[in-house]
Amino acid sequence: MNRLRVTPRPVLALTAIWLTTRALMLWLLTLGGARLLGGGAVSREVWRLYFHWYGVLTHGSFPVHDTLWQYPPGAGAVLLAPGLLPGLTYFEAFVTVTLAVDALTLAALLRAGTRPGRSLLGAAVWTGGLPLLLHLPLARYDVQVTALAVLCLLASARSPRAGGVLGALGALVKVWPALVLLGAPRGRPTRTAWGWAGWAGLACLALFAVRFTHPLSFLREQGGRGVQIESLGGTALNLARHAGWPGRTRYRYGAIEIVGPYAQAVATASLALTAVAFGLLVLWRVRARHWTEATPFDAALSAVLLFTVTSRVISPQYMIWLIGLAAVCLTSRHTRQRPVAVLVLAASALSTVAYPMFYGEVVEGTWAGCLLMLARNGVLTAAAVLSFGRLWRAARPPAGKTVPPTQPRADSDRLPERALSLS
Repeated sequence: MNRLRVTPRPVLALTAIWLTTRALMLWLLTLGGARLLGGGAVSREVWRLYFHWYGVLTHGSFPVHDTLWQYPPGAGAVLLAPGLLPGLTYFEAFVTVTLAVDALTLAALLRAGTRPGRSLLGAAVWTGGLPLLLHLPLARYDVQVTALAVLCLLASARSPRAGGVLGALGALVKVWPALVLLGAPRGRPTRTAWGWAGWAGLACLALFAVRFTHPLSFLREQGGRGVQIESLGGTALNLARHAGWPGRTRYRYGAIEIVGPYAQAVATASLALTAVAFGLLVLWRVRARHWTEATPFDAALSAVLLFTVTSRVISPQYMIWLIGLAAVCLTSRHTRQRPVAVLVLAASALSTVAYPMFYGEVVEGTWAGCLLMLARNGVLTAAAVLSFGRLWRAARPPAGKTVPPTQPRADSDRLPERALSLS
């Protein structure tokens, strides 16, 4: 007689917590006009900016000569998705789609966490970490792109092909998910994942080029971005204002930037640091000899953290990416990123205090605003340094053992590539 499969109590508990916290996030969204909740600025991006782009996209073109459009063509598909839900306003449909994708991400993490030798801690981090950002995740499409990155990593453990395709789709929505394939085990898993990612990306770009005009219009708007007030460089320049530096804030490219003498030099320095971060990741990749099931997850979190802290722009929604990647890491009992995940959650909470709660203080450059951003960015920088350090040390073979470069110790190198499970 077949036994009925009983759902573990932790799964039921996490599901109940997810329902409760998402209801609270929806409630906060309805109160978004309150001053401490941003005075309506959080939700305005959906019903004004996203809806405007939706109108342009429905006419078969990507936005052209729009300084706010800085996203790859895959973002257009995400912004068009709410139009598939009849009977709802664009804002209502967008939030509904976001919640559905949020639930899908939780389901994937729960499935991964209930496998033998895995942990439900990752699902707990996603469930409890996202509400730290209040209602912001429901009014940005970063939940959707994070879901693609999460699914890419979980799928890659059993099917590098599926992981490569999902990674390509994520990169076409926002470029950063391309980084999650960095930790694929050396050898055939890497060639398979990167190869399928390349072909899937080219195929999707071809489809966008056939269906829409100006699919690469976003490229011309990226180079002109300056130093956002919430970045590490922006924090330094904001503090410099208290020492007499004559800079000021200005709304450009969809964000508050700091302009003035040496601001462009700071922006250039940020790009240089990003290049250094990329070089460190390549060096790790070349020298790494020891892989576990957690290595691809840990490498993804470390890579995105390094690119985040060296960016000219550290918007609060970036924390959604880091929460999602930290959650994937914690599905494995072999991860080295547990303390990093704690720092990511702390930085998320500080981000919420900065935006939307006291964003006026940050923009004005008061001591309170400067110290708040210094704390948030300091925690993020510590997380990035700690994450890469632990990733680097974990790449060395255990004492007394040698792992040949062509024979990575990774489960994904032994599992059949045709399996398309998500974890």
